[in-house]
Amino acid sequence: MNPLRTLQGPIEGAHSMDTDLLKQTANFLVSPGRGILAADESNGTMTKRLEGVGVSSSPESRNSYRANLFAMPTMADAISGVILYDETIRQTAVDGTKIPDYLHGIDVLPGIKVDTGAKPLAGYENETVTEGLDGLRERCAEYFAMGARFAKWRAVIRIGDGLPSDACISTNAHALARYAAICQEQGLVPIIEPEVLMEGDHSAQRCFDVTSTVLDATWAACETQGVFLSGALLKPNMILPGKSHPQKSNVETCAKMTIDLLHNHVPPEIPGIVFLSGGQTEVEATAHLNAMNNMGPHPFELSYSYGRALQASALKTWAENQDDISVAHSVFAHRCQMAHLARFGNWSEDLEA
Repeated sequence: MNPLRTLQGPIEGAHSMDTDLLKQTANFLVSPGRGILAADESNGTMTKRLEGVGVSSSPESRNSYRANLFAMPTMADAISGVILYDETIRQTAVDGTKIPDYLHGIDVLPGIKVDTGAKPLAGYENETVTEGLDGLRERCAEYFAMGARFAKWRAVIRIGDGLPSDACISTNAHALARYAAICQEQGLVPIIEPEVLMEGDHSAQRCFDVTSTVLDATWAACETQGVFLSGALLKPNMILPGKSHPQKSNVETCAKMTIDLLHNHVPPEIPGIVFLSGGQTEVEATAHLNAMNNMGPHPFELSYSYGRALQASALKTWAENQDDISVAHSVFAHRCQMAHLARFGNWSEDLEA
């Protein structure tokens, strides 16, 4: 049983934070060779994913897929934490125990998505602000009591003609900082995720410029709100051209630009970077992370918080072989092993054959 499971949460109404707990949790999540599995798809998103592989979506089918995924025997070798959705954190594992208890029992920390989604930003067309601050303290306290030890909040930044606006950047930075402060008060390590989307025809340099501005604004807001950076993690996009840009990036260029961004726009107090895959293929996301870890040393751990880049092939295989879960486990184990190797810069493409 993970010792983080037994630590007491903050007293209700307390306005302090347990910095030792937060640091311990954050460092555990980016411990060597391990990273985070993002399995916090909303019911709407998960319905699309399941129907895309020919499976009808229901609480039972979503539970079956995720519980079987978490039962992969070697998952804990590469996965330190799993981000859950509200429905999932209340469901049961393959052995009948509650999913948070099951994860703690295999030395994996449960996390929880706490935002309520990106909603239209008033007065700004095609831009959003992520909501979910109302009632967040109470929800965090409940999730901590259920076993969660970290949380995630995703801001969405779109690049386009005149986008992002200063209003979009500042509003989302403020919300991320408020979320982070409330989580920390309640004993949860906040994953701060200001995602600059890949959609568009912008260049990699434009992605770099926007991402650096967004990060600078986020850290300024975090300082104002008193966020404890040593007890938080950053989940950023990598620096890539937009999907519609005529010139595609190569692995080396993406890695170098992303490292340049991080070294100049992330405080060294942050213990780890857990990259989002953002629509990259499984191999692309692994190759980029591997290249970056070969460019060290870095002031923080470079790890992953992948959803599709860890699950896409496993989901398809599970859907086709539900009577033999070992087939999907083999596919998921391979992706976990590839990400594990990339943490050390030891991955190579010939291992994907």
